[in-house]
Order: sequence, then structure tokens, then C-alpha cells
Amino acid sequence: MIINGAVGDLEVLVDIPVDCSSIAVVCHPHPLYGGTMDNKVVYMIAKAFNGLGIGTVRFNFRGVGKSSGKFDKGMGETEDLAAIVDWLNQKYAPTELYLAGFSFGSYVVLRAFRDLKASRLLLVAPAIDRFEMAGLALTNIPTLVIQGNEDEIVSPQAVTEWIATQTYQPELVMLPDTGHFFHAKLHQLRDTITKYFFLKKK
Repeated sequence: MIINGAVGDLEVLVDIPVDCSSIAVVCHPHPLYGGTMDNKVVYMIAKAFNGLGIGTVRFNFRGVGKSSGKFDKGMGETEDLAAIVDWLNQKYAPTELYLAGFSFGSYVVLRAFRDLKASRLLLVAPAIDRFEMAGLALTNIPTLVIQGNEDEIVSPQAVTEWIATQTYQPELVMLPDTGHFFHAKLHQLRDTITKYFFLKKK
């Protein structure tokens, strides 16, 4: 599916059941390093939410796949996410908006979630040490951070140190023997998401 974004087309994949009131938007990793909405971690995040009866939207940031434009260091990608949420609000009017991101996608989520009035956050291997995080503080909405303890791209120590500075503490799950791309650990990733958000739905 193609929708209108700030700089042209945005390529979107939607899995939203009829009368679904909760929808999760999942943001993919860095566009300049092969990140797309078809990334296996992004796919598994979406499937975990779908398993909970939560609708999902995956999309390609500008310059990726059939989406127009070019990489904009997180600023333009934040506009892309805002365009997706605006479209969702008009077409589906969800009562709960979940925002999820993997790596670079988490950075975009952190830039946008307040303005977009997200209900819940999922940050997977958030790129804490690769982008300017000043001012990107968490709020009191339910937030889950999943990090591999052997991540070779995002420093697990940087993630835990960033969390320690937060006034509102998220739930942190550090998966053992797990690298950045969750090789052979995708089912553990799914199960972690399912357990946390199932409990939060009650």
C-alpha cells in the first residue's frame, strides 16, 4: 500500500483486524545499512503484537523501497512516522497507539512519541549511543526495552546507563547470548514482547 507522506509516497504494510482498537506502528532500523520494514526483527515485533490482537503497521522510511525521498538523519523519518499516525487516526481512529522501534527505529520513536500521544512504547536494541539523545526522556506510559547482552552495534552498557538517568523507569529485559540482530533468538524476542504487553492489557 502507498500513502501520502511529507515528501511523497510512503510504502506501508497493514495488518489490522476489523474493529481493532489498538494499533502498533513498528519502525525499522537504519536505512543506510539495509534497514527496511521487511527486516526479520521488525517482522517478529509485528507478529508478536498481532498475536495479542493488536493491529500493526510497518512502513519504509523515506528513500527505502517504494517510499519517496532520501535519508534525513532521523528528522525527516520522524515526519514519516507522524504521517503514518495521522493516516491511522483518520482511517482507523485507534483508542490505543503503540509505537515500536528497532535500533534506529527506536530513536525515531523516542523523537516522536510525545507529540503523537503514544499509549505504550517498545524499544528494541535502541541506538542510544549512536544519536543525540539529549531531551529524549521517557514518560510514565508503559515502556519495554529489550536488549541483547552481546550486541555488537549498540552498547548494552550505554543502554543501561541511559535507562538509569530516566525519571520514569522502563521495564528492561536483557536477553543473554544475544547480538544486535537476534540471530536464533527471535522466538525469545517474541515471547518477551507477548508476556509484557499481555500483562499490560489486563
